Amino acid sequence: MSQSTHANTAVLPKAFVIGWPIAHSKSPTIHTHWLKQNGLSGSYEKIAVEPCNLERFVGSLKDNGFVGGNVTIPHKEAILSFVDVVHTNAKRLRAANTVWFEGGKLHADTTDGYGFLSNLDQHQPNWDQSSDGKALVLGAGGASRPIINGLIERGFKTITLVNRTKERAESLVETLRELGIGSSMVVGDWQDRSELLAECSLLVNTSSLGMVGQPPLDLSLDALPSSALVTDIVYTPLETNLLRDAKARGNVTVDGLGMLLHQAVPGFEHWFGVRPAVTDALRQLVLSTT
Repeated sequence: MSQSTHANTAVLPKAFVIGWPIAHSKSPTIHTHWLKQNGLSGSYEKIAVEPCNLERFVGSLKDNGFVGGNVTIPHKEAILSFVDVVHTNAKRLRAANTVWFEGGKLHADTTDGYGFLSNLDQHQPNWDQSSDGKALVLGAGGASRPIINGLIERGFKTITLVNRTKERAESLVETLRELGIGSSMVVGDWQDRSELLAECSLLVNTSSLGMVGQPPLDLSLDALPSSALVTDIVYTPLETNLLRDAKARGNVTVDGLGMLLHQAVPGFEHWFGVRPAVTDALRQLVLSTT
């Protein structure tokens, strides 16, 4: 009896999201929905892990029956020290948000860039077909790295980075060049951000400006070509002032919620063996839990 009980629990894959803090995470809503939608047995839970306990937590994954999980702030960089295999993008960006067991080894990768690109692909097909591919990226924090990497992968010729603290933008570009992926990068001055829109085919806000509880993003869109695509990774509120203003002047816009949903797809497939779909029903479910 005890053996069969153990066997039953052993085959139910468990996944997680860890962070410090972690209470705000929407990941359990996403993955639990996909488990139900696909008729799969398994679970996904959020676990608060202090930085000092990260190594111990990772070391106990197999014993605790976990098949993998997500990693969020502040563990995205530190996690790389405690896995067996670091995949290309995680190695390149020195950060990971997804870990999974494969062939008895713990693998790590980042899916944030995939999530960003897939969100635009879903809502604005062929958005990256502009022959002169010039992007303006606002913000040089951790979220900007995988996005910039994704734009480089999609062949953008020039990516101008502006940040309130110029030194931080310069440091990021220097890091990207050291990694061999920053040759198309240019650093602009924050005070020139509105003028820098003039030749832009894509405008991306990767900063927290405009998010609920954060200062507003002060940006005049007068110089922005009407053909440019505007996207904001902030999704609280779903339509930021940037997106509202861009839409009002006729620009195509894509909100940031899809990035959160799409970045979750590869992890779910690794852990539970099924590639899930990002649907309107999922969007509405996640919005209803905010």
